Amino acid sequence: MSESTEDAGSGGGLTTGEVARRLGVAPTTVRTWDHRYGLGPDRHTGGRHRRWTPADVARLERMCALTATGVPPAEAARLARETPAPAPDAGPEPSARPRPAPTPVPPTRAGSGLRLDDARQECKGIARAALRLDAAALDRLLLDAIREHGLVAAWTEVIVPTLQAVGRKWESSGERYVEVEHFLSWHVSGALRRAAPDTVPDRPGATTVLACVPGENHTLALEVLNAALAERGIPVRMFGGALPVESLIAAVRRTGPAAVALWAQSRTTASRPLAQHVAAMEWGVRGARRSPLVLTLGPGWSGRPVPGTARPHGLADTVQALEGLAAR
Repeated sequence: MSESTEDAGSGGGLTTGEVARRLGVAPTTVRTWDHRYGLGPDRHTGGRHRRWTPADVARLERMCALTATGVPPAEAARLARETPAPAPDAGPEPSARPRPAPTPVPPTRAGSGLRLDDARQECKGIARAALRLDAAALDRLLLDAIREHGLVAAWTEVIVPTLQAVGRKWESSGERYVEVEHFLSWHVSGALRRAAPDTVPDRPGATTVLACVPGENHTLALEVLNAALAERGIPVRMFGGALPVESLIAAVRRTGPAAVALWAQSRTTASRPLAQHVAAMEWGVRGARRSPLVLTLGPGWSGRPVPGTARPHGLADTVQALEGLAAR
């Protein structure tokens, strides 16, 4: 059972905003699929917000998977409606372990209801500036945090907790505050670009390729990885969001990289065959042919590991792995 359907089974189902975040699409896309193709919830529950059941979410997951492979939306919607939902799991997989209950932490607030559990003080100021849509203050606070803590620590301990708090506010507020999340993400991206050093010249066999898998447009995590690698003198080629399969293969062949990092925010975009294909690519003269190390990054790759690839945990581990590879 996927994470989205597990979550939907509790609390009476998911809101449209929660479904969109779990699928890695915009809430307007979910609403369009509902209104245009009849992929909305099978039944309505009480209250102001519509709730999506596990079967509803599974149908949307099928829609995402079909459109990601190039099926036209109308045909994908028809197939998604006609394909029976998978039967609920009888229980956890034998290898699965029950998750321990989280330890309650007294929440702090950023002045307007944003929960920042045990976060650094800088998070509060950044969250307040984002809620006010104060561009000048937000830029200054983000750059101050990066200069004070360094790219990796600022991302892990300041920026990510603030982004998560804004996301929770959006999900719990009936899809309000979407503009705050977009505003904050845009300014984080700008701060990462301004804080990054100049592009590092190529070194044969040391380049790292960074790309989102096809259908994936969440680039912030790759942007900070790009900046952190450049800071350490590692040459990088950043290709950003939703790189088509043919373009990814061409980029790998043209650059002959030491490593390829593939980001997937959602399980519907994480393609195991694609990752394995890239890991099996070879180049160079006979007798001295090389293949890249493929790193599968992002929550979309959770679950069973992809054979022939590496899955570091977190930004610091990823930077360390790539730094060690470039030093060989």
